This record gives sequence, structure tokens and C-alpha cells, in this order.
Amino acid sequence: MPVRGGPSVAASRQWRDENGVRMPAGEVHAWYPGTNQTLCGLALSRSRLLRFSHVRWPDVFPESGGAAEEVNEVCEKCVAASGRRSHRGWSRPWTRNSPRP
Repeated sequence: MPVRGGPSVAASRQWRDENGVRMPAGEVHAWYPGTNQTLCGLALSRSRLLRFSHVRWPDVFPESGGAAEEVNEVCEKCVAASGRRSHRGWSRPWTRNSPRP
């Protein structure tokens, strides 16, 4: 099954913003909706992680300011597995432009 769009967020805790929307807190992981595990390989049910399909993965980083208010730790394995974060920020994944025949 092809995965569309970027990853969403799974977290160990939750909080509600001033509008009453659930937001991630605690330890956060990247997760593709429709799958049962995070990008680092943790099973969502066994790890007791809560799913936040409405929160995009880039929004949980402190520099984004979005849903990162209560986030304590971002999983480094998920950052590496998402493949889009570098020292320059978010970038497109690498692709070969002219492959050899």
C-alpha cells in the first residue's frame, strides 16, 4: 500500500490547546496513518502511543512553534527515518536525476 503525504505524529501523552484540540506531549514519534508502527519500528499499541493524525511531523519541532509546546523529546530514529531533516532544515529527499542505463 503506497503511503501518501508526510508522516503524522504518535506521542506518549496529550494535552488540549485553548480551542480544545488534542495535541501531542511527552515523547513524540513519526507515524504514517494506516500503519501500526512508527518509523523507528515501535508498535503503537504495545508502546501505548496515542495517534495524532491531524498533526504533521514537522509541527512537533521546537523551532516550528506549532504543536511543540508540551513536547519533551523527539525520537532521533524517527527524525533520521523521515529523511527530510538536515542541518539546513527541511529539504526534499535525494533522487538521481540521470541514472545510468
